[in-house]
Amino acid sequence: MTNRQPGPSVRRRQLGAMLRQLRRVSGKTIKDASAWLNIGESAVSKLEKGKIAIKTQTVRALGQLYDVDAAKLDYLLRLASEANERGWWTAYRDTVPDWFRQFVGLEADALDLWNYESEYVPGLLQTPAYARALLQANRPDLADDEIGRQVKLRTERQERLDGDQPPRLHFFINESVIRRPTGDPEVMREQLAHLIESSKLDHITLRVLPFAAGPHPAMSGAFVMMQFPEEEAPAFVYVENERGAIYQEDPGDIDRYTVIVDALDRLSLSPDDTRGMLAEAVKTQ
Repeated sequence: MTNRQPGPSVRRRQLGAMLRQLRRVSGKTIKDASAWLNIGESAVSKLEKGKIAIKTQTVRALGQLYDVDAAKLDYLLRLASEANERGWWTAYRDTVPDWFRQFVGLEADALDLWNYESEYVPGLLQTPAYARALLQANRPDLADDEIGRQVKLRTERQERLDGDQPPRLHFFINESVIRRPTGDPEVMREQLAHLIESSKLDHITLRVLPFAAGPHPAMSGAFVMMQFPEEEAPAFVYVENERGAIYQEDPGDIDRYTVIVDALDRLSLSPDDTRGMLAEAVKTQ
């Protein structure tokens, strides 16, 4: 296997973390950096969290403020250049909003990804026919060519996570996901069969949360939690809604969702029993 190289989204996070550490070591505050760069303190905070692009001239200026040696500065500048490379997902800038493109950019760079879905098959596991049927139901206003582009994006997302060292993907889906018909019976049979085959891959764990589990901590809705290489804990929880998304990064929020994942792990069917339920569901289509 070859090593999976971090993409620009993770490079940006790495660069921001390094600049934050260098600032602290130098004894400077965010206010000091803000005054030096002549930008707002909130902008400095976003730079350090990897939320916005960091120009090489900004890195050079901060290197001067923090008294960074030449060798380390060269490394930071190279990292900044890599962090500003265009990701493959920018080709879809006319198809999906900025907040979702940011998520897709982070997705392929994750070490572990935990996803709970209550209403539909997770995007990374959808077949093209299922994705099309779902989009037609959810967005009847979309033209066929636009639906086609969105289906293509889903397919490319899946292909990008099918390399030598893909992220470890932990999927929990509510039983309602496999009981609700989407598209015609053939579409649903194909989708359920695809879930069974996907669940056999080494990097994918798929588990159904059965109705018999009763009330559970994830009833507030779907979410994705991600952890990145060389980070000791999950970085954020992504919660999507009809008009946008929220990245919950506070330690308390991450702790809460970690508890939810633990509960899902305890309440959900085993991978083998999940495949058994899926196989039975195929027969009913």
